[in-house]
Amino acid sequence: MPRLITKGTAVHVLLLDGRGHLLGRLSAIVAKQLLLGHKVVVVRCEGINISGNFYRNKLKYLAFLRKRMNTNPSRGPYHFRAPSRIFWRTVRGMLPHKTKRGQAALDRLKVFDGIPPPYDKRKRMVVPAALKIVRLKPTRKFALLGRLAHEVGWKYQAITATLEQKRKEKAKLRYSTKKTQIKLTIQAAKNVESKIAKYTDVLKQYGVLRKRMVIPTAVKFVCLMRHQGKLLLPVTYLAFLR
Repeated sequence: MPRLITKGTAVHVLLLDGRGHLLGRLSAIVAKQLLLGHKVVVVRCEGINISGNFYRNKLKYLAFLRKRMNTNPSRGPYHFRAPSRIFWRTVRGMLPHKTKRGQAALDRLKVFDGIPPPYDKRKRMVVPAALKIVRLKPTRKFALLGRLAHEVGWKYQAITATLEQKRKEKAKLRYSTKKTQIKLTIQAAKNVESKIAKYTDVLKQYGVLRKRMVIPTAVKFVCLMRHQGKLLLPVTYLAFLR
């Protein structure tokens, strides 16, 4: 997991992919991690889900938009339209944000629509305890936060989608290059295997080089790390849940 070094101490930076998570459950887990002192970055907030059908959720948000100060609406409450800011406000409601401790926790949170650099080249995690596919029955209706935000005034849905498409194309090219490099590395190792066999046997004898074990991909994702009691999985784990 990536770390951020600050004044000689290592602070965990949790990079979470919001796509496919339930809004409230993800917010609760993120809020707790912030209070524990971790820095959290949530990307692709437009892909977050809300339980309940879309029309019902839209009516609730439109009712929220009507709540304002009669004499001077510029004094609040402020109604965010971007999915990232809607998620940020949800997390804020789960923190004591009017205290120094709560404000410091909120400052440790970063939220983004789409996946901007440098996070597009880093490994993103998911939180199974908050995944829609795990927590919601298949027959239940749900709404996309990106669509809801678009219909209440968010203007950047098309731009975000275009940038996401470009990012995926670049990622595909980068991954194909990486696969080629791995294949060439394995082939190079096989080419010199007979020449260095005697040295390899000595290293294996003393446990420096262990025999390479082929572990099925599914098993790799089952044997995962736990972080403060909440299981975090690589984003590719979603493939096993579908």
